[in-house]
This record gives sequence, C-alpha cells and structure tokens, in this order.
Amino acid sequence: MSTAHAIRTRLMMLIMLLMVLLLATPAAFGQQTYVTRYDVYGGYGFLKSDSVKLFENGFAFQIGVRPKTWFSLGFDFNVASGDLSITPAQLLPALQTQLQAGIVKGITAGVLPANYPYSTLFVPAHSRTETYAFGPQLAYRHFSKMTLFWRPVYAGLIHETATPQPQDAVVKALVAGLITGPNKKDTVLFVGFGGGFDILFGHHFAWRTQADLVHDHLFDDLLKDARFTVRFSTGPAFNFGKNIAGK
Repeated sequence: MSTAHAIRTRLMMLIMLLMVLLLATPAAFGQQTYVTRYDVYGGYGFLKSDSVKLFENGFAFQIGVRPKTWFSLGFDFNVASGDLSITPAQLLPALQTQLQAGIVKGITAGVLPANYPYSTLFVPAHSRTETYAFGPQLAYRHFSKMTLFWRPVYAGLIHETATPQPQDAVVKALVAGLITGPNKKDTVLFVGFGGGFDILFGHHFAWRTQADLVHDHLFDDLLKDARFTVRFSTGPAFNFGKNIAGK
C-alpha cells in the first residue's frame, strides 16, 4: 500500500469513527444556542489531481467571520508539496510536434538512442503548491455537537512550482528542449466548491474535516488541458468572540 493511500485510509477511518461516536450520543441532537462571531483553523491537508498524478501533503489555514449564525465569510491558505508526472500526450499539440521532431532529430544525429522506449515516455517532477481563496460559507446548526457547512462557490489564486526530476539522460535532454531553467512556475485563478463538518467539543473548540474540488489551468503554455484538484484537510478549529445565536 502506498503512503498516500495509507494516509487517506486512516483519515477515512477517523472520520467514520467520529461520526459514529457523534451520532451515538443523544445530546448530539438539539439546536446550537452558542455560536461565536469568529473562528480560526489550522490542520493537515493534502492536494490531489489525478490528471497529472499529483499528490501533495501539507498544511491548511483558515479564518472566518460570521455575520449570521448560518452565514460566514472566510479566507483560506493551503501549502503542500509532493510529486506529479507528465506524459507527452498532455502537452499542447505544438509542443507534442516539437518533441517528436526533436526525438527524430536526436536519433538521426546519434545523440539519442534509437532503442529507447519513447512510447512510454513520462517526466516526473517535484511540486510545491500554494492556494489563496476567499468566499462564503453556509452552516447548518441543528445538531448541538456538530456543524455541517457548505461552500457553494469560492475563488482564489493557485501558485505552483514544478521542478522536473528526469529519471535518465534521455528525459533530461528532452525536458531541456521544452522549458528553460531548473523549474516551471505559474499562478492562475481558480474556482471551486466544497464543504465539511465540525465536531464540537464545547463553545470554543472543534475538530474540522473538509474537502473541496477546484478547477484551474496551470501551465497553459505547456499543458493543453485544465485540471480538477481535490483539497482535503482536517484539524482543530478555535471559535472566539461574542455569542451571536439568536441575533
């Protein structure tokens, strides 16, 4: 079992256990009567984008203000790092043509080996990603020990630095023909939606678990397709400020 898969399995088991414990508690059912104005959150997070075989472990941070018990506005920041993999088929058509021409030219000149498995060519890379997002959140507070929340839409910036890590001299030579410098950086807008839940341990402390799906087109001068990325995080949330329930 891979490390990433093992992490996801343990997180899902934790979530299921918390849900069972919560729903097995009679006191969990009842309207919340104490809701603070502000909250701040920080915890473990990961980013996953299957289209580029990306998985990154990292940290998530959020801060929010609640004008109403059922509505809040917040800012979040995620930073994570991990690995991804790109194949020639994911490149822009013009770059695919350029790559194929470079391979033929290299073989003809004796610079590249003719017996290399070019049909299975891929480029591994190490990636570091940061996301900055802002948007609304809707809350359902009809359980005294749990708050469900939904983010119908939010937007932000995603910044990524991808550093190719060629596995051999052939891939290193081909990468050098596609990008200049040791890495590739890009910052683009993204949109997304998601939600999650807080397990409440009193008025001022909770354990938050959340996930969302974002859409972006990083490196559009290199890759032909946009991608979807799952952002998941879990960790402690702290509530503070005056009680606004019933206001």
